[in-house]
Amino acid sequence: MPRYYENKYPEVDQLVMVQVLSIEDMGAYVKLLEYDGIEGMILLSELSRRRIRSVQKLIRVGRNEVVVVMRVDPDKGYIDLSKRRVSAEEVVKCEENYEKGKAVDSIITQVAKKRDVDADDLYEKIAWPLHKQYGHTYEAFKLSITEPDAVFAPLSLPADTLSDLRSVIARRLTPKPVKVRADVEVKCFAYQGIEAIRTALRAGEAVGTDEVPIKIRLVAPPLYVISTTSTDKNAAMETMEKAVEAIGESIKEEGGDMVIKMNPKIVSDTDDAELKELMERFEKQNMDVAGDDDSDEDEE
Repeated sequence: MPRYYENKYPEVDQLVMVQVLSIEDMGAYVKLLEYDGIEGMILLSELSRRRIRSVQKLIRVGRNEVVVVMRVDPDKGYIDLSKRRVSAEEVVKCEENYEKGKAVDSIITQVAKKRDVDADDLYEKIAWPLHKQYGHTYEAFKLSITEPDAVFAPLSLPADTLSDLRSVIARRLTPKPVKVRADVEVKCFAYQGIEAIRTALRAGEAVGTDEVPIKIRLVAPPLYVISTTSTDKNAAMETMEKAVEAIGESIKEEGGDMVIKMNPKIVSDTDDAELKELMERFEKQNMDVAGDDDSDEDEE
């Protein structure tokens, strides 16, 4: 098990992620997942603020827990921990930090295997210096995707190690694009109804940017699909919501109406396949109708 950070032991008041090894009369024995699996203990009195009726309901063997460090005795190897002194917000913060640490460890381990070197050596030469400079190695690795020289130049790494490191980081940390979609019905029975609908749809598309382009497709009148693809999930959702709002405001000004059939949401390949199937079905129905009309005209 790796040591994510340079210090061999955590500091007092630091949040750490542990895994429960056993539950005894005194409390729970745990291993610190970010510190090479060294052992610590959560005293029974530090498990909960409430009266303990059943220890098993509070903590279980094999489960990961967020705890705070109360005391560290490096000479004797004692680490006393508390679960009851950790707030809900701190749990979220520690879990996020731990996930970042796992991502970094995965990258370091993979590069170590490719170079046939010890992962601890790469931690010492790469991860720990970057952690000290950027607050977390994960943040440095993310920045290196766009600014590799700024991040890695001070480390003076061998060219082959640097090449493998950049390759693994790009594969693991480059954001994957997400697709966001909304379905709306747009109607306008005024004299210039068709033009009003076109204007409204253009207003929706105009909200898009180069990073978050908005596309609108007709499924079958009056149903339209609005979609965008972006690596920035939050920006995609926000832009999509603005696009829907712009269409609604525009068509309302012209005396028309918009009904949201599906609010903006991240969609999967399955959703896309279902939409494609739906559009193909409508297209086939339209072709069939057109074919019937032609037949009638031929008979006449």
